[in-house]
Amino acid sequence: MTANKIKLSVLDQSQINEGSTARDTLLETTRLAQEADQLGYTRFWVSEHHASKALAHSSPEVLIAHMAAMTRRIRLGSGGIMLTHYSAYKVAENFRLLEALHPGRIDLGTGRAPGGMPLSTRALQEGKRNEVDLYPRQIKDLHGYLNDALPPEHRFAGLEASPSIPTSPDIWLLGSSMGTARIAAELGASYAYAQFFGVPGSDQAIQDYLTHFKPSAMNAKPHTLAAIMVICADTEEEANRLALSSDLFFLSLEKGRLLDTFPSVQTAADYPYTPYDLEHLNARRHRRVIGTPEQVKARLTEMSELYGTDEFMIVTPVHNFAARVKSYRLVAEVMGLPSE
Repeated sequence: MTANKIKLSVLDQSQINEGSTARDTLLETTRLAQEADQLGYTRFWVSEHHASKALAHSSPEVLIAHMAAMTRRIRLGSGGIMLTHYSAYKVAENFRLLEALHPGRIDLGTGRAPGGMPLSTRALQEGKRNEVDLYPRQIKDLHGYLNDALPPEHRFAGLEASPSIPTSPDIWLLGSSMGTARIAAELGASYAYAQFFGVPGSDQAIQDYLTHFKPSAMNAKPHTLAAIMVICADTEEEANRLALSSDLFFLSLEKGRLLDTFPSVQTAADYPYTPYDLEHLNARRHRRVIGTPEQVKARLTEMSELYGTDEFMIVTPVHNFAARVKSYRLVAEVMGLPSE
């Protein structure tokens, strides 16, 4: 895959930076969406996290509505709605309303992870049984509601999700494992692979999806993207320096301790890493794309062939907002995106 044929999108998780507030972060998310819109990125997705001091996204639908009103062209979506907490019917209504307001610009990305710790999961699912095993049925229900296509034998046959509109959001299944890839393939849904999660043994997830894909009312052909971490700067040294913040944040997360804020470069540089910590971080670096524009371009082209996809959703966790925006700008320029 040549660089100019690779589509690029953005996944924003709104980490609340050390020294900032949730409001600051959400304003920066909106500014980043506007920048991505002008730079020619295809989509801008926001995540769902609960009971977290360090992450500002708890309701993607609300944030999507705000960002869609503040942008012109780019597709807005969820990365993703944690569907097992909710009624598929209500999710369909929310996203039909978004689609009615912004036709042809809404993506409905769904996941089956909890998006939080056990206590928040219990609160979200109070009064209902856990629906994780019914996730494939929920996806079918979503498609039926969004397209007025419930089969006659459906338990809610005849039910319509309002408002009634001629278009529908695109449904994507998000996952970091073979399990979700296989569900997406079986249902004929689009599949977004969360490569940046770093789940061992999952690198063949897209190929597994492509191999087992079955055409359906959702898609006649398979559609894929891979979400990857990219940090780009004028020099390799500067890119690696900016990456120190994400090193510490994700190292803490993997140790079972979510930090209250996203650390500054200085805080990360001063952290007392153990030899094991440094070895672990070094082992993880091969999954991340960190470097100059030309280095990033070469790596993305290589990864497109490796994963068998022509679209990457870029995650850029950088503490300094100006440096973060510059990273996305440098990548857009070197990859030849059609900017305004």
